[in-house]
Amino acid sequence: MIKILIIDDDLALARSLEIQLKAEGHGVAVAHNISDGMTRLPEITPDLVLLDLNLPDVHGLKALPAILDSRPGVIVVIMTGNTENTEAVTALRDGAYDYLRKPLDLDELLDMAAKVEALKKKGNGTAEQDEVCPEKTKPLEMVGSDRKIIDIHKQIGRLARSRVTVLVKGESGTGKELVARILHEATAPEQPFVAINCSAFVPTLLESELFGYEKGAFTGAEQNKVGKLEFAGCGTVFLDEIGDMSLDLQSKLLRVLQEDEFVPVGGLKSRPLLARIVTATHRNLVEMVDKGTFRRDLFYRLNVVSIGVPPLRERRGDIDALAEHLLIKIAGKMGRPAPTLSTAARQKLRAWNWPGNVRELENTLTRAIVLAHGNDIDAEDLVPEQADKKQQSLRPVGGTLAAVEKMHISQVLVRHDWNITHSAHALDISPTTLRKKITDYQLRRAQA
Repeated sequence: MIKILIIDDDLALARSLEIQLKAEGHGVAVAHNISDGMTRLPEITPDLVLLDLNLPDVHGLKALPAILDSRPGVIVVIMTGNTENTEAVTALRDGAYDYLRKPLDLDELLDMAAKVEALKKKGNGTAEQDEVCPEKTKPLEMVGSDRKIIDIHKQIGRLARSRVTVLVKGESGTGKELVARILHEATAPEQPFVAINCSAFVPTLLESELFGYEKGAFTGAEQNKVGKLEFAGCGTVFLDEIGDMSLDLQSKLLRVLQEDEFVPVGGLKSRPLLARIVTATHRNLVEMVDKGTFRRDLFYRLNVVSIGVPPLRERRGDIDALAEHLLIKIAGKMGRPAPTLSTAARQKLRAWNWPGNVRELENTLTRAIVLAHGNDIDAEDLVPEQADKKQQSLRPVGGTLAAVEKMHISQVLVRHDWNITHSAHALDISPTTLRKKITDYQLRRAQA
């Protein structure tokens, strides 16, 4: 059995937890504020502290470091009814063992106590934190209360203690880059966050973007250029669509990860890799490894820790909150008040399958704001992208051959989220030809 200190100003909840935990044989003490809790810590030397956040004297997150310092090895579990997911990131980054939402699940809490008891028997305390670059928390989060989203924030909080390589997996539009940015903000917000889409560059250009180059390395290299790996410093390099990276460049990236250093194109002196590497893909890298289109050794280097971002259809309970958040964001950019959603509109949003995920939801709401009459959005104002494309495909096509080609290329690019490799494959042309046509037709990716 273990000793537990409950710090919570909810007298009824604290008493209920005390009774339940004592019934399991644990020793339990209760404090209703931080001041009392800090006094009880040396008296009872708890193995586990159940810490509420909204306490009358000091916020739980501010008190967390003092609790950990005063009782080395103690396990602190945060309890809160707050809905901000940034608190989960901050708490776990700063040393909390876990983060539980109220109303508490008693079985989950008892399982937590059992885990702590097992750790105590093994003699294991909390993990030592690796040295990282200076930190500062910013309120960047994935909106939603779905268990999978909360677990992602918990995982990010733990990962913020180290600099391990992370692979983010999920369908297009689910928010993979947002996950990378939240991890960056929790780890090294004062350092650069550098995002690179691997499908947007030909292999030779991508190599120069990553590693930089020395003057005279190739025709046109008239001066030295700092690569993204060096520019990122102690920050984060986010490599989106890593599955589209050429095999030759994969081998060079593998060496960088193995040696923690890189050499600019045309250079001789190596530069240290200080940044964390975060990669993302919507493709199945395991299948690519089996087919020989992605290096197995690089996959293992990138997949030290993986984070799976669920599609929107698997967390429909978050759609209302997401829609409200996005409406405020979109309307703010347009300089107008956020519109309201009718009950029918909310029902339609929850019923749609959202193959384009959060990105499609945002685009649908943007279109609705622009086209709706007044400041209310009803069901008929909402036309999801996939439905809109089906309607467009039934319309007669007119105009010149060039105009038709331009429209078709534009639609294919949007369908594949401007992934050059996938779009070129769908159009049955080479990526080089597609890039030329994008330039010729002056096509631009729409900004959400």
